[in-house]
Amino acid sequence: MNLEYIWVGFKIGFVASIPLGPIGVLCIQRTLSKGKLSGFISGIGAATSDAIYAIIAFFSLSYVVNFIEKQLLLLQIFGVVFLVFLGLKIFYTNPAKQLRRQNKKTNSYIQDFVSTFFLTITNPLYVFLFLGFFAGFRVVTPKSNIIDPLILIAGVLIGATTWWFVLTSIVNLFRSKINLRRLWWINKIAGASIVILVIAAFIIWTIREYTM
Repeated sequence: MNLEYIWVGFKIGFVASIPLGPIGVLCIQRTLSKGKLSGFISGIGAATSDAIYAIIAFFSLSYVVNFIEKQLLLLQIFGVVFLVFLGLKIFYTNPAKQLRRQNKKTNSYIQDFVSTFFLTITNPLYVFLFLGFFAGFRVVTPKSNIIDPLILIAGVLIGATTWWFVLTSIVNLFRSKINLRRLWWINKIAGASIVILVIAAFIIWTIREYTM
């Protein structure tokens, strides 16, 4: 059993989660408006989908990769539409109603988890990201036993989860200073940022895909 795999997986999962794209903005917004646990569970949803793509990347499941490549545009469009809808929903959300729901303890943590899980899983480019990481760390080898990949994927999940815990903990420190007016502006900025980031990323990806 190569215990170094869990440390390598931890580093890969942590670093892969750091870029603050739409999912990061969403987790920050949920932490500020609904609480640290809501933001953290949302991050775990993203970390879980990262682990699934890491599994695909490690075992080099060619038929899955081929399917992803064939359906890449469709998956990207689905993810873009869903994220744009989510961004607009946040933009038009009334923070006073959010706080009332929070006080009544009607938050659905399962919904927080599932939403970010599916939003992240609709971005199949992550499988190629992990392929790059694994190749760079030279951990994808045909001679690996059955235990090593399990340890590696566990490390990826732990690393990604650690990042979301650190991020939501830092954001939560400022939560007590957020009043309704500031939360209103945060919703506007977060919602607009998600929409802009998603559309810009999709345009850049489309240009690279069809011009290169």
